Amino acid sequence: MKPWICLDTAQMPDDGGELRLMRRDTEFSIMAGAIELMNSRLSGSEEALATLTWERLAPRPAPHILIGGLGMGFTLRAALAALPTDAQVTVAELVPAVAAWARGPLAGVFGGCLDDPRVAIHLGDVGPLIAETPAAWDAILLDVDNGPEGLTRRANDALYDLPGLARARAALRPGGVLAVWSSAPDEGFTRRLRRSGLAAEVLRVPARKGGRGARHVIWLGVKR
Repeated sequence: MKPWICLDTAQMPDDGGELRLMRRDTEFSIMAGAIELMNSRLSGSEEALATLTWERLAPRPAPHILIGGLGMGFTLRAALAALPTDAQVTVAELVPAVAAWARGPLAGVFGGCLDDPRVAIHLGDVGPLIAETPAAWDAILLDVDNGPEGLTRRANDALYDLPGLARARAALRPGGVLAVWSSAPDEGFTRRLRRSGLAAEVLRVPARKGGRGARHVIWLGVKR
């Protein structure tokens, strides 16, 4: 088996540690220390984050979608495939190097989706963007950190506590959806989501396309 090669590194804000972009043959991985945050062969649950959200929104004219976390673009690509031509998709990415990787070493993985005229990239924290845009979004999709339990950056916890969920609810339009990705279940977050005034679902979805192997968790909260 070929060895992993480190292509680049990036420092996360607020002493959040270092990200490493790794490649082995045609496979890519983004690592934080010894923990793999994402892998180019595991796209199933990230795509489901977008498709399950749109299933609960459609049909809706000119939807405006906020995605927190660019990653390897799987959620973005799935959203663009499902959304109508008059949609707007804003992607908030905290680490500028990740956006640079999308147009550099990971360009083949992204498949040109950043050039879609519906897409705008916001280089910055998704939290303030949510707080500053009341009733602006039809859906907010969060794939930040490894889930509601902050792993790479403690400040991410503010997205998932009760005040953070209240801000997300206020930022949604009526009938809008808050969708949250996680690598593992979190009963505490499920309880908080249900206390936040959103109609909540918890789904286990395959990490890989095809349904085999590990499963990840997606929460869907609808603003009634």
